[in-house]
Amino acid sequence: MSSRLRGPWVFGGLAFIGMVFVLVPLVALLQRAGWSELTNDLGDPATRDALRLSLVCSLWATVFAVTFGVPTAWLLARVDFRGRAILRALVILPLVLPPVVGGVALLAAFGREGLVGRYLYDWLEVQFTFSSTGVVLAETFVAMPFVVIAVEAGFRSIDRRYEDAASSLGAGRGLVFRRITLPMLAPSLLAGAVLAWARALGEFGATITFAGNIEGRTRTLPLAIYLALETDREAAVALSVVLLTVSVTVLVALRSRWLRIA
Repeated sequence: MSSRLRGPWVFGGLAFIGMVFVLVPLVALLQRAGWSELTNDLGDPATRDALRLSLVCSLWATVFAVTFGVPTAWLLARVDFRGRAILRALVILPLVLPPVVGGVALLAAFGREGLVGRYLYDWLEVQFTFSSTGVVLAETFVAMPFVVIAVEAGFRSIDRRYEDAASSLGAGRGLVFRRITLPMLAPSLLAGAVLAWARALGEFGATITFAGNIEGRTRTLPLAIYLALETDREAAVALSVVLLTVSVTVLVALRSRWLRIA
């Protein structure tokens, strides 16, 4: 009997230590927050600009992540081709790639002297670096894998017999997708989109490396927190509380049912 209980008790103790390890920094952050000055900190013009830029860029990044991530997920889930495993690994690589490395890669590809960026600048005078467009590009790069993983799992969980039945009754591919596939895919799509948005909102490393840290143009909320740590720690804590609140809200809104899909 004791040998059977030893494992669960050990796991329970380790789980408690793990939860404490995660919760203590969060509690410390909330305890350090100057709640009386929170409104003033958030009312600062530079802070409002950073918050506005973060919201706008993260929403655009989510749109692009969904636009390109859903077809990619469909390809990985429904089409059997040689090299699919390698393609999947490359698509979700930004999940484990250090963000700064991702920023360097974007710089090498889309910078003014980059592999593609040099032609965009010479032919169209388009420059992504040090611009809000560059922020969106960096956030899309790190956020799209969340959409791909969630939606691919959703495609694989759909019972293909419903789609086959609709096709056998004369429905075209577009109609089958709109009326059958998309409604069944909706929870996975929503989960992927919300997680991608949260990831884009908190993006730091790729953004500062590729787009820079220019107030009003590329300084998002995470970059503002980093800068505030050197000049005004109270403001940095206040901004951190904002991002913490958004993250917790996202996780609670998704609930366990959608997180299992993601």
